[in-house]
Amino acid sequence: MTGITRRDALSGSLAAGAAAGLATAVAGTEVAAQGAPPAETPTCTLLLVNDIYKMSEVDGRGGFARLAAIARAERARGVPLLYAHAGDMFSPSLMSGFDQGAHTVDLLNVVPPDVFVPGNHEFDFGPEEYAKRRRQSRFAYFAANMRAADGSILPGHEDSRIFVLGPLKVGVFGVALASSPLMSQTGDIRFLDEMETVRAQSRMLRAAGCDLVVAVTHTDFTRDLEIARSRLVDILLTGHDHDLRVVYDNQIAMVESGEEGQYVTAVDIFATIGERDGKRRVRWSPRFRIIDSATVTPDPETVALVQPLEALLGRELDVALGTLAIELDSRSSTVRATEAVIGNLMADAIRDATQADVAITNGGSMRGNRLYPAGHTVTRRDILTELPFGNRTVMVEITGAAIREAIENGVSDLDDRGGRFPHVSGLRVRIKGNAPVGSRVVSIEHDGKPLDPDKRYKVASNDFLLAGGDGYTALASGRVLIGKTDGKLLANVVMAYVRARGGIDGRLEGRLVIE
Repeated sequence: MTGITRRDALSGSLAAGAAAGLATAVAGTEVAAQGAPPAETPTCTLLLVNDIYKMSEVDGRGGFARLAAIARAERARGVPLLYAHAGDMFSPSLMSGFDQGAHTVDLLNVVPPDVFVPGNHEFDFGPEEYAKRRRQSRFAYFAANMRAADGSILPGHEDSRIFVLGPLKVGVFGVALASSPLMSQTGDIRFLDEMETVRAQSRMLRAAGCDLVVAVTHTDFTRDLEIARSRLVDILLTGHDHDLRVVYDNQIAMVESGEEGQYVTAVDIFATIGERDGKRRVRWSPRFRIIDSATVTPDPETVALVQPLEALLGRELDVALGTLAIELDSRSSTVRATEAVIGNLMADAIRDATQADVAITNGGSMRGNRLYPAGHTVTRRDILTELPFGNRTVMVEITGAAIREAIENGVSDLDDRGGRFPHVSGLRVRIKGNAPVGSRVVSIEHDGKPLDPDKRYKVASNDFLLAGGDGYTALASGRVLIGKTDGKLLANVVMAYVRARGGIDGRLEGRLVIE
């Protein structure tokens, strides 16, 4: 197996038998798969990006202009290329709050991919805006498991296509995240089971005589492993988890390119074509190139589009609110896995604004994905970067038992660092992380006393969770005291909270302890 990953969970049948000869690459180097031929020119190349939200680079890495430069350079190599985007782009970002993601399509249109698979965040502004962005796009949308309410293929979408890349027939199909309706505003769009779709599409493309079958998916890590272990496809190009990951076990290749266009992964395919018993026989092996976007010069055409957008945002957003007394960590690996000072801040601000007994918010609502140094001046831009969805505060009256059910849901996806991970105010929760889903909560305290399952508490949250987002259906089990139409913009609530205190100071308090 050849691998780069941020996880230690690559185990089971995919890894079995391939531990010997493990090779690990660093960004900017090549990973040669075991047995790859020494040929200098590949037969074809697959290029993958996924989960890019910010239009500009950060600290000299990522952003649409550097992505465009990489894509242009790959096309200029003269090697047959399939360029794929595995989803999540329209949202969340500061600018998408103004234009519902239209600018991301304009920027990707400069050097458009061949395949785009919608991620769950493509639906954050509803199905009508999603359809507008699709019509604006100069690239093809693939999603074999997405259907209109009547079961028909959505306008402008394809299930699959056979691409001729040099001498190879490469069958490509797309799979969207089946749980997107829990995470976003998908309306009446239907999402079919991912594995059933993989089986059907693979069977069809094999029957059509494809030399390689490639799945481009926006699926979580658990599903990625299931697809890879099924041996139904040759190459899996995936998104959603924000991992920089290359895995190869001499049969199946699985690739994800991190996030924000910081790194873009190229899979060079070396193929030999022959005949056996009168039938075409293709043997292939991959080499992986992890392209560090910091090593390229940003594409001038894309830069020219980004600059006026950034100027507009700067005038509106670079207003100081206070100073950080501590380092503040909003990285997704933190806010989706453990108690975090920024999570406590968000929950405290919601609770303070509503005067609730308890507040619960989700790690997936925080999107800055960065470390802010102590002494940093906190601005409107920072808060809106963290909270780009336009959510509103809500408050419900529910039982202690319902609160426990909500927290159980929040810690049900620990292995995949799901966005449902809870951040709380007014509670202290102990979790047994390796217990079965649904029985991980060991204890909950409110105001120093065990949570009473029969008592009714005022619980504040955001409107996405109240609507059942991320599986938080328990929040709607009681009486709604502040609904979406009455609540305040969550970002404004946090801005006011930070300004009133002159900045941010805090520490980890043991609000949520995972054993």
